[in-house]
Amino acid sequence: MNTCNRWEAGASVSRTVLVVDDNAKIVEVLSAYLASEGFEVRTAVDGPAAVASVAEQRPDIALLDIMLPGIDGIELTRRFQREYDLPIILVTAKTEEIDRLIGLEIGADDYVSKPFSPREVVARVKAVLRRVDGSHVPDAPPVVEVGDLRLDNERREVTIAGEVVDLTRTEFELLATMASHPGRVYGRLQLLEAVSGDAFEGYERTIDAHVKNLRKKIGDDPRHPRYVRTVFGVGYKVDSD
Repeated sequence: MNTCNRWEAGASVSRTVLVVDDNAKIVEVLSAYLASEGFEVRTAVDGPAAVASVAEQRPDIALLDIMLPGIDGIELTRRFQREYDLPIILVTAKTEEIDRLIGLEIGADDYVSKPFSPREVVARVKAVLRRVDGSHVPDAPPVVEVGDLRLDNERREVTIAGEVVDLTRTEFELLATMASHPGRVYGRLQLLEAVSGDAFEGYERTIDAHVKNLRKKIGDDPRHPRYVRTVFGVGYKVDSD
């Protein structure tokens, strides 16, 4: 296997991608394209095999089909996010927006619908890894406090009244982006680009799903918000008070 990481010039260590799909042809094609770009590839054909593979050696990113035998991709995403904070791209034949939103709401970093171009999938993998590697909000203050909410950008930690809140990577980036300039209104597309990058072909309404999940975790009632306010017809902002 070629271990030269071609996708990022100057990289000295190749990155590992776990491809999980019960379709042998899809696994074969994706593995070939990823290997040709210098990635090390591991594969699994069902949920339990994926769990065992990650436990044995944590990959840098996982491509998960949603409809997997044993443990489906949604449950795997929850588990891998909770236990490993593992970057995940969901791959599925389902195209309904509700499935897309569910996947992103539970912490997936991106979403690809079948049929897809293998080159597009490789591009998405590269984009997610770049985003994770350079995960930060430009010009963000080290610490932001809004009421009893405290966001520490250096430790990448959010607390409410001193209690740590468990956020996904996307939820943290979303809150950190808005909190970097309290009082500023951010449009949905602006937030989507900030947390997902140019390679993500998401709907602007995906941000609504992320905000809904974020509010649940920080205990923010959308009818009487303390932290994240909806600006109708525009987007969202973090209060400056």
